[in-house]
Amino acid sequence: MSERVIIIGAGPGGLAAAILLAKAGLEVTVLEKQSRVGGRTSTIEGDGYSFDLGPTFFLYPQILADIFAEAGRDLYKELPMTKLDPQYRLVFGAGSELAATPDVERMVKEIEKLSPTDAPKFREFIDYNRRKFVKFAPCLQMPFLGWGSLLSLRLLMVLPYLKPWKSLHAELSEFFHDPRLQLAFTFQSKYLGMSPFQCPSLFSILSFLEYEHGVWHPTGGCNKITQVMARVAQELGATIRLNTPVEQILFRGRRAVGVRTAEGDLQAEAVVVNADFAHAMTTLVPNNLRRRWTNENIAQKRFSCSTFMMYLGVEGRFDQLAHHNIYIARDYRRNLLEIEEQHVLSEDPSFYVENPVRTDPTMAPPGHSALYVLVPVTHQHPNVDWSKEKARFRELVFRQLPKIGLPSDLADRVRFERVVTPVDWESKLNIYLGATFNLAHSFSQMLHFRPRNRFEDLERVYLAGGGTHPGSGLPVIFESARISSKLLIKDLLTSTS
Repeated sequence: MSERVIIIGAGPGGLAAAILLAKAGLEVTVLEKQSRVGGRTSTIEGDGYSFDLGPTFFLYPQILADIFAEAGRDLYKELPMTKLDPQYRLVFGAGSELAATPDVERMVKEIEKLSPTDAPKFREFIDYNRRKFVKFAPCLQMPFLGWGSLLSLRLLMVLPYLKPWKSLHAELSEFFHDPRLQLAFTFQSKYLGMSPFQCPSLFSILSFLEYEHGVWHPTGGCNKITQVMARVAQELGATIRLNTPVEQILFRGRRAVGVRTAEGDLQAEAVVVNADFAHAMTTLVPNNLRRRWTNENIAQKRFSCSTFMMYLGVEGRFDQLAHHNIYIARDYRRNLLEIEEQHVLSEDPSFYVENPVRTDPTMAPPGHSALYVLVPVTHQHPNVDWSKEKARFRELVFRQLPKIGLPSDLADRVRFERVVTPVDWESKLNIYLGATFNLAHSFSQMLHFRPRNRFEDLERVYLAGGGTHPGSGLPVIFESARISSKLLIKDLLTSTS
């Protein structure tokens, strides 16, 4: 096969597709607006400090390992990484903390410190979700191209575990009675940008995957994942062009035939869109060509939260912290309501701090720390004017940080600082509404209700990334690329046979 394929965006989904399509013999060109690969999985660097821009947890590396194996590579040799233990530390605003470890015996003992009666339930939780994952994993590996997909034998077999009427929090309440433990095994819904009180119960598999397969730290940060992927894709023959924004997708009728850039038009037999779905559709494709996903319909969809980010290069080390540290607000339900329904800023926000030099000293100068601070906030909404709120909220976050054990004079020790608000996510990273986790994962926006891997509104357009099936998060983004690549290759083979 020598057909030309253009991939818009060198994020993890686009690079995974580039590897698979180049290995299949296609002529692959990846066009990236930014000056480096990775998209949200890229890096911020300055004054000797290094930070991941977006994802810092690498969960379930098996999917990417399988993609590398298909390309004749060994992920674990290409990408040095460390399995974390503890995988993270939870600090509860309601009191106490929990060191989450993948060691089952130790984890039971940790749970006993909070609630002795709940401790035996941990094994039941793991066993139940192991069965659920085995049943549902095949559904995450297949495309959902219409209502008929819902009648597949695979999905029918998992229906007893799917429970679309039940929230993630309700599911965990059946295992654990202590509210802190309920949150300890449901906060992972924030990986999807959702509240556990709204997120479907299916996603209890997220916390299961952490304990079953571990939380990993690639040396140098998760940005190294996409750097290694880009190298492998190029070694397989793919071309990656940086600083090359796509201005529009070109069509003949409803069929994609290439793209337009400032340097000229590029022709192709197929186009893979790895850019933020809603932004790409509303800026690169004429509205009249789209039926189901018009601008008006997209505007009515439910989108995830955004994040307020602080990347802090700090003098001193903080070895009292874990690698990953999560503070859960005393009134977590209210915090989530303020984010998702009221669209206002919380006065006691939950937050997350990565302290990577605890594991990986390459990310800061000796004796210094590279602290990554993430605060979930509403996506872009008229209720919050970030030009007025940015400085105030930054000060509030600094006042929150001692709650996980950072010093009260931390701001005085800062030697490098970068702040990113939802406005920046939207204007600089081209993320619709600044919703960093894409379309929300409510049941009405999952499976075939989500934009499909073979995009239903257009011909020869395929999607890879968090905006399509299976959804957000690095493992499923890699899976989306694998699903879409298989569909694309099959379609091209059919057209030439």
